[in-house]
Amino acid sequence: MKTHRVWKFGPNIDTDALAPGHAMKYGIEKIAQHCLESIRAEFAQLVRPGDVIVAGENFGIGSSREQAAGALIQLGVAAVIAPFFGGLFFRNAFNLGLLLITCEQAHTLEENEQILIGERADWVEASNGRRLTCETIPDFLLDMVGKGGLLPSLRQQLAKNQAAGTKHHSESATP
Repeated sequence: MKTHRVWKFGPNIDTDALAPGHAMKYGIEKIAQHCLESIRAEFAQLVRPGDVIVAGENFGIGSSREQAAGALIQLGVAAVIAPFFGGLFFRNAFNLGLLLITCEQAHTLEENEQILIGERADWVEASNGRRLTCETIPDFLLDMVGKGGLLPSLRQQLAKNQAAGTKHHSESATP
């Protein structure tokens, strides 16, 4: 099981901090370079693939810009753990394939701590062995994250349906 390094933030991190307005005229690569710069200037340069963000309540509040979740994905953030999330951000994150873990005790995790995330993301284990129980994520959302988001998930399902239809059509055409 892979460990993840924690980046800890406070409450009320809004989508403007995740995807700053001044960078919105650029592509996601450039937007990601400015992710969270108003709170921690070094974040985008120092975050590594597989790291997680642990935050206070209301992570992702604000405007509906999907680039907020997209910037975190671009930077390789594996998950965001918080007591609760902004509603539009929650929807956008799963649609883009970013795992959000709702955990009431997220605040007990520490900066730079190495954590484990349960296979179903229903628990997080701190480096001291303490296990935090998290809300269960519906299977369809976990599946969507595993496939890289809503569009890749739909593309895979469409390809599967087309292959099944072709197979069924060719079977019914056989004399």
